[in-house]
Amino acid sequence: MAEITQRDGTWTFDGETVRIVPGHDKSVSLLRRTLGELAVPLAAVAGVSHEPGRKGGRLRLRLRHGADPLLQVTGSKLDGANDPYQLAVEPGRADLAGYFVDEVRNTLLLEQVPSGPTDRYLLPGPSVPLSASAGDGTVSFDGEQIRLEWNWKTDESKKSGGPRALALRDVEGVEWSPSAGLENGYLRFLPKGSGAVAGGSRMPAKHDPYAVDLYGFRKDPLMALAAAAVAARLPHPAAPAAAGPDRSGDGAGGGAGTGGRPAVALAKTPDPLPAPRSPGGEDHDALLRRLRELGELRQAGVLTDEEFTAAKKAVLGRF
Repeated sequence: MAEITQRDGTWTFDGETVRIVPGHDKSVSLLRRTLGELAVPLAAVAGVSHEPGRKGGRLRLRLRHGADPLLQVTGSKLDGANDPYQLAVEPGRADLAGYFVDEVRNTLLLEQVPSGPTDRYLLPGPSVPLSASAGDGTVSFDGEQIRLEWNWKTDESKKSGGPRALALRDVEGVEWSPSAGLENGYLRFLPKGSGAVAGGSRMPAKHDPYAVDLYGFRKDPLMALAAAAVAARLPHPAAPAAAGPDRSGDGAGGGAGTGGRPAVALAKTPDPLPAPRSPGGEDHDALLRRLRELGELRQAGVLTDEEFTAAKKAVLGRF
């Protein structure tokens, strides 16, 4: 178990899950406090790092592309204060942060977790029912229906149509963008038939009856949670077609491993038993390669869990 507790929050890792709990300090953003605790499965993690600085440092958890609906809808547009996968590390805690990084990295290596994109969400997204108010409206979502209501700041052309309700089954996509400079941000729901094409022309959010116009105020990021809650219940953008050709790319036509990785071709696997220890010790990189080979053999079904554990223990004893 690795754990680091700071004013910014607490991160723990038990070998299977990175658990992120936001802190209670006033510096913790409204988005992170509203989102609450996150349980990130190891299969969703692409990497982790500690970035030291003159006044402390920062832990960063990097997720596989497509694993989290919140990151899917916000892309790289969430600033550091609102990013739930960053933790401010206080001065003098660099060693603890480094230990946490080592524990996660070593487990990613031993378990052979792929770092590439995934075609399904590995996190559930914000819980519902959910309601958020910002800009010119309020969005409520109960898991099946989206409701948009307007306030005194709403443009009359949109407000005159009254509140809008949109069933999830009638939604083609969702877009979120923060305010930038003099440009307002928005949360936009795309009804089916509207043509959810990236970069396509859109009615300004100020007039769009299925969009909330955002002005750059404190509560704006909460609309990203509403967007993520809806996105989590829509088909994943990278999901494969229901029926189609084998896309494993190895020509074997076999099943895929965790995260869609092609199964290891058995004809190419090396001897699963670890080689005898050499008198002068072994190269560190060679041992890491051996661990990777053992993980591939287990996933291919060549090694049982018991055989893998015994072989891994033998290799680790050489470090």
